[in-house]
Amino acid sequence: MKVKNSAHVAALYGMLIALAFVLSFVETLIPISLGIPGVKLGLANLVTVVGLYTVGTGGTVVISLLRIVLTGFTFGNLFAMLYSLGGWSLSLLLMVLCRRKNWMGTTGISILGGVGHNIGQVCVAALVVKQAGVFFYLPFLLIAGTAAGLIIGILGGMIISRISNFIKKLQ
Repeated sequence: MKVKNSAHVAALYGMLIALAFVLSFVETLIPISLGIPGVKLGLANLVTVVGLYTVGTGGTVVISLLRIVLTGFTFGNLFAMLYSLGGWSLSLLLMVLCRRKNWMGTTGISILGGVGHNIGQVCVAALVVKQAGVFFYLPFLLIAGTAAGLIIGILGGMIISRISNFIKKLQ
């Protein structure tokens, strides 16, 4: 279900980038304090899941990278971007693989993305701080990533089903 008209593609990319940026901002306003660093809702990952089903892998990569850079410079710092990129790369790799092979639906892909993101971030954190002790947080992060991925996957599936007719009209 990829959009082929270049004007429609540009408009769709712009809307998805803006939505991801806004959702990232909204997430900074929601205080989550479970005593575990790195636990987030992952609201912007909703755009990643929807992007995989609407604009494909290439478009999703562009949208996600722009979101990470924009939010990193606006709401974070260089280390936040580094951790995000580490989590994003593993997450997206796993989601794209499962999407292409049709191994899972949107919810399964989203859960896998949340778990992959947490594993990627903890690996980057271990390299940055040169301490394997950060892996202590991984089981807690995997539980949080699974829960967030489940919610994002359900919402993503609902959005994809609602906009699929609109996307078909753009082709």
